[in-house]
Amino acid sequence: MAHAKRSLVLRTAGINCDAETVRALERAGSQVELVHLHSLLDQPALLDGASLVVIPGGFSYGDDVSSGRIFGLELRHGLLQHLTRFVDGGGHVLGVCNGFQVLVESGLFEREPGAASVPARSIALTNNLSARFECRWVHLKGEACAATWIEPGVTFPVPMAHGEGRFVALDEATLQRLEARGQIALRYVRADGSPATDTHDNPNGSSGAIAGICDPTGRVFGLMPHPERNLDAWNHPEWTRLRARGARRTSGEGQRFWDRLVAVLPVPV
Repeated sequence: MAHAKRSLVLRTAGINCDAETVRALERAGSQVELVHLHSLLDQPALLDGASLVVIPGGFSYGDDVSSGRIFGLELRHGLLQHLTRFVDGGGHVLGVCNGFQVLVESGLFEREPGAASVPARSIALTNNLSARFECRWVHLKGEACAATWIEPGVTFPVPMAHGEGRFVALDEATLQRLEARGQIALRYVRADGSPATDTHDNPNGSSGAIAGICDPTGRVFGLMPHPERNLDAWNHPEWTRLRARGARRTSGEGQRFWDRLVAVLPVPV
């Protein structure tokens, strides 16, 4: 009998998208365990036999210091060695919205594969250009990247809701390095897939319209929008008008994101 692909969904004070994340993963065929961060800090061995760790969206610790910073520091100081060993062993780590902010704070995106430590950060997620919380539906396009389960050129609708989601880099050389290493995974685009040119389609003003990135291995992944909020066709506010979906479509485009991720997860031995 084949072993199930086991996913850990982390929660802590302020996380509020854990239920949707669990549902998405279970529908994709993963065995899911909802785990409090403190439990993982106390028992890192919970990672043993897992294929995926997910940090869902929300407002961890109220984002009182900065979005995701406290959670990210807890990972960096309490679990970094365990997480790097997990990723180097083939495990995947995903952060959505606040979870993406957490992973950026942890430094995992900029770590060289096999390295025991993380370098000084050269990327950040900062305040939206509008200087306000933005909550609406946007469109994403997949890029050819190290995360091979992302479909290059495919455009799909997804909701977003954040106040600090603008992706910025230290300098142009950093952006070029991310591009060259296949770390840019998702970009904001117009509904027809053409480049986003203003904050209507690039809702936070991210550099290069970047909505999601991965590490050089493709196994650490983060994005600001919420695919777990588009699991059923009727989740979209205009679902009856989206003829391109096909009359028989019952699942939302976000579910395909989770299906493809779970499909590439390693099977524990």
